[in-house]
Amino acid sequence: MKLRLLLLATALGLTLTASAHAAYPSSIASTGDSITRAFNDCWLPYVDCPSASWTTGSSSYSHYRRIQSVNAGITGRSYNHAASGADMADLAGQVQGAIGRGAQYVTILMGANDVCASSEAGMTPVSVFRDQFAAAMASLAAGLPNARIFVSSIPDVHQLFSLYRYDLGANSVWAIAGICQSMLAYPFSNLAGDVARRTRVRQRNIDYNTVLAEVCAWYTRCRFDANAVFNTAFTRSDVTTRDYFHPSVSGQAKLAAVTWAQAASFLP
Repeated sequence: MKLRLLLLATALGLTLTASAHAAYPSSIASTGDSITRAFNDCWLPYVDCPSASWTTGSSSYSHYRRIQSVNAGITGRSYNHAASGADMADLAGQVQGAIGRGAQYVTILMGANDVCASSEAGMTPVSVFRDQFAAAMASLAAGLPNARIFVSSIPDVHQLFSLYRYDLGANSVWAIAGICQSMLAYPFSNLAGDVARRTRVRQRNIDYNTVLAEVCAWYTRCRFDANAVFNTAFTRSDVTTRDYFHPSVSGQAKLAAVTWAQAASFLP
């Protein structure tokens, strides 16, 4: 009798465990820009390195690999639809890729390029940003009504500026490559106009994140990260010294950890 009860309890435990694991998504698709493409993180410089991506990459820290550790059904069903250089206007097209894959879990990290324009005037107006994100979310929710959607806040670009402001190598790369000139132009300058410009650009960064939170809240199967990424203090080692802008492999790992802490309870 005791043996039967033990076997029954063991079988029940296995069933419950299997059910819990089965509740995790069995496919994942990412959308976004060069951050999600892990640009500059492979041995060959200045190319995308999606294997290192915080979300759909094959590295142990990614959301894909973390889910795979409890649900083997996701194996081989990881799709990166992000594109280097993309901004919010491109999200609608990317979500069509996720819909086409029938993804059960979709991550969105988009907006850094809307902040990081060639000039302050080139930044996307907040109202346009809202309309673009709302339209993409509506398409995604309609095309994948049962998918769980995780929306990351946009990193604090001003913090990146602070990390490398007085680094001559970084300043040279930013200027020559024209990287994020809305924020990173004239980094040594303390002129009132430059200080005010950086403050306005950072506020736009914050305003975009407010939009992401508000629109995501319209959908029961969407989870915003509560500004966890924006509030994360990235260090110099988290930024690649190839362009002094994109996350290094260490930065991708930190991004994965910070976002996973927000997404994990939402997935099972």
